Amino acid sequence: MESTRTLSDKIFLILKGLGMGAANKVPGVSGGVVAFVAGFYEEFIYSLKKVNAKAFKLLINGRFKSFYRYINGKFLGLLFFGMIVSYFSISKILDYLIIHFELYVWSVFFGMIIGSIYYINKDFNEWNYKTYTSLLIGVVLGASISFLNPAKENDNLWFVFFCGIISVSGMTLPGFSGSFILILLGNYVLLLVDSVNALYDTFYNILSGDFSFIKNPERIRMLKVLSVFTLGSVTGLVTFSHLLSYILKHFKNITISAIIGFIIGSLGVVWPWKKTIYKLSSEGGFLLDSRGTKIIENYKRFMPELNTQTAYAIGFIILGIAVVLALEWYGQKTKKITK
Repeated sequence: MESTRTLSDKIFLILKGLGMGAANKVPGVSGGVVAFVAGFYEEFIYSLKKVNAKAFKLLINGRFKSFYRYINGKFLGLLFFGMIVSYFSISKILDYLIIHFELYVWSVFFGMIIGSIYYINKDFNEWNYKTYTSLLIGVVLGASISFLNPAKENDNLWFVFFCGIISVSGMTLPGFSGSFILILLGNYVLLLVDSVNALYDTFYNILSGDFSFIKNPERIRMLKVLSVFTLGSVTGLVTFSHLLSYILKHFKNITISAIIGFIIGSLGVVWPWKKTIYKLSSEGGFLLDSRGTKIIENYKRFMPELNTQTAYAIGFIILGIAVVLALEWYGQKTKKITK
């Protein structure tokens, strides 16, 4: 599998990792959708499933090359490299764009999800009462989650570990936004903003020869939180991949129809026309995180007015759909070349 990858395949795999990483950071968007649409979802799940007892036995016995080949290491390595780069680069660009061009960013994501629904559904012909029921359940669950109110921030390490397990599900389950679930659990800012910034600042300090952060209890707390969150994410990634591999093998049609439903239900999360509602203190002022940023409580959705801004937003929705169709076209072209 690895030996047949050309240089262009490797570059595109890194780019797909960049896309997954960026999608996982944005509330309402699922990295699993990127994997599904880009055509490497099943290989991704299969490769993660290989991280099992046999793999650890190879690793413990020092058979590193066998371990690397067994888990499809080149595929996972390039993909996760793209995700990591995305986490510290593209995701920061996305943060900037969401702050300054919020409507248009959400419009692109809305269009991409519509395109994803088309992509997944176009070749699915196994519709019957079971798959329609599964579709309906997926829609209801997806829509219900999108209208829940967030909880308060909680830095208890056991809860942080649980957040890691839940948040990574967006990588393995298309339509299930792990970052949005973190907002509902109250820990989005803590785990995907503050702790990541703490790690970034720590790397910068180390490279500058400044180790004063060791005596900074808040920095150490943030690094501890990030470490536990990462451990939970790895645990969830491996666990979900084994579970999904089994489900896809034995209940593939029901699973795919549920995924389609979940993605349809998640459209409410990324609806472009919404007003951000912030958490208020008992005194009536805005609640702020450690960076002084107002903490989001929820979104109030509304129907747009007919104006130039709305026209631009619709244009960006079309752009989002076009991006997904372009990915599909590239995937089909690649398949024809490899045959």
